[in-house]
Amino acid sequence: MSIQKPVKYPPPPPVVNFEALKRRKREALLGGRGIWQLYVLILLPVAFVFVFNYMPMGGILIAFKNYSIRRGIFGSEWAGFKYFAEFFSSPIFPAILKNTVVLSLLSLAAGFPFPILLAFSFNEIENFRVKKIVQTITFAPYFVSTVVVVSILFQIFSYRYGVVNAGLKLLGFNAVDFMGLDGFFRPAYVWSGVWQGAGYGSVLYLAALSSVDVTLYDAAAIDGVTRLQRLLHIDLPAITPTIIITLILNTGNILSVGFEKVFLMQNPINYGVSEIISTYVYKVGIAQAQFSFATAVGLFNSVVNCVILFAVNHIAKRVNDTSLF
Repeated sequence: MSIQKPVKYPPPPPVVNFEALKRRKREALLGGRGIWQLYVLILLPVAFVFVFNYMPMGGILIAFKNYSIRRGIFGSEWAGFKYFAEFFSSPIFPAILKNTVVLSLLSLAAGFPFPILLAFSFNEIENFRVKKIVQTITFAPYFVSTVVVVSILFQIFSYRYGVVNAGLKLLGFNAVDFMGLDGFFRPAYVWSGVWQGAGYGSVLYLAALSSVDVTLYDAAAIDGVTRLQRLLHIDLPAITPTIIITLILNTGNILSVGFEKVFLMQNPINYGVSEIISTYVYKVGIAQAQFSFATAVGLFNSVVNCVILFAVNHIAKRVNDTSLF
């Protein structure tokens, strides 16, 4: 006679206390159980961003009005696209647009690869102490003021007391006014920027390289690959998403060339290649108190940069499936 085994039923599902869950959620949102300290911690940064980033957006209206300080933004007369048309019809507009784009593209072409190459070089240094010393040396120029950088350029290439011209005189050559040459302005601006920012930019790629799985290097060593092959097939694919994101952000600032450095290096001789949108806005819009004109040009800059950002982001997403959003 066979004995029938008892049927095992699954245990009943646990009873969910929805009221308790709602109460916990409400306590968390209201700052219960110590979470309120986190809200206090982020209160100041949020207030800072709101005051200095969002509230000034209301000033965009100045670009469409004949702004008067006495009447205020909302009391000033409506001007429409008057200042945009004035900027686009200006005789100097094609020249300053060209100078801005060329200077920005040269800075991007020269300055973008160097941090990547530095990161690869640092990653290959096995001596930890030497690695830190070299990193510190390349990182230090980032903290040098723009005024000091331009002063260094003048000390090196000055016509009267520059180091380069002193060397040329010792060799029997005539002194050259480098800072007054049209062809010298762009290389000096671009390469001094590379010297100043390459070390700082390499930190991001070094952080990406530090996340590479060490077992990949061990497997590559067993297979007998060279350092160049390891760099091309392990290191480069690992930081490719970071490279693409950085490139998207940099291309979104094509028309946003820094004002201070260009203005300090500018002189009447190199004016034809050194006058860019930001310096033109300062001279015409700020120095002459044409606030509506200056705001219109700034809005034009922002819109163009935004369009380029979205376009490059879309292309990167379709090509490499990596994007900001």
